Amino acid sequence: MSQPIPSITVLTLNIPTPSGNSPIHPVLLQDEDGYTLVDTGMIGQFAELQSTLEELNVPLSDIKRVIVTHQDIDHIGNLGALLDAIPGLEVWAHADEIPYLTGAKPLIKFTPERRAMLPAPVLALADQLLMQLPEINISRTLADGDILPLQGRTQVIHTPGHTPGHLCFYFCEQQFLLAADELRVVDDELVGPAPPATPDMPEALRSLKKLTGLTVDQVLCYHGGEYTKEPAKRIAELAENSEA
Repeated sequence: MSQPIPSITVLTLNIPTPSGNSPIHPVLLQDEDGYTLVDTGMIGQFAELQSTLEELNVPLSDIKRVIVTHQDIDHIGNLGALLDAIPGLEVWAHADEIPYLTGAKPLIKFTPERRAMLPAPVLALADQLLMQLPEINISRTLADGDILPLQGRTQVIHTPGHTPGHLCFYFCEQQFLLAADELRVVDDELVGPAPPATPDMPEALRSLKKLTGLTVDQVLCYHGGEYTKEPAKRIAELAENSEA
């Protein structure tokens, strides 16, 4: 598959649930210096991730870096496997996530209750990942307002609440907002973060204001996918309603 450079490719991986598959959406960025993967999928999805990349004619060895939007296991699930498979792989993350990503602090939401929900083979992979975390070297610490040389010009937006170092990314030239878990698409409508998965909901709602004022043609949510129905207007409505 031939793609122009730079390019943004939305991936789809499927998490099995009792009610069927639940899709999640890592993102593959192609730039002149190689590929960047934003988030890695759920624990146990490495084979699916690899086959998805192969369908795009992207070998694992061409992935130069992983950007972690935040610490949740459906975002970092394949980070250890990628580090094993790709020597020299860079990992970028916000400073407030680094203690969790390197094992200095336990993952906030990977509680005994969450562990009990995982099938035994997936739990074994999760424990393997947790054992690898202290070996992870963070290559670049990202901060609110940073401008990254990706996709022409990419703005880092720190949106704490869902986790302390949760990040969104605004691809300025494409007018594309990568919202991670700060926003979701539910029943074809753009909504805010999921309360059950957001430990500091008031902070997460305050973070919505940081997404207003952007010229946005498209929003990508990790859960729910793409949203294109006047997204800037909808984000402004969500931010305003959060103050009520």
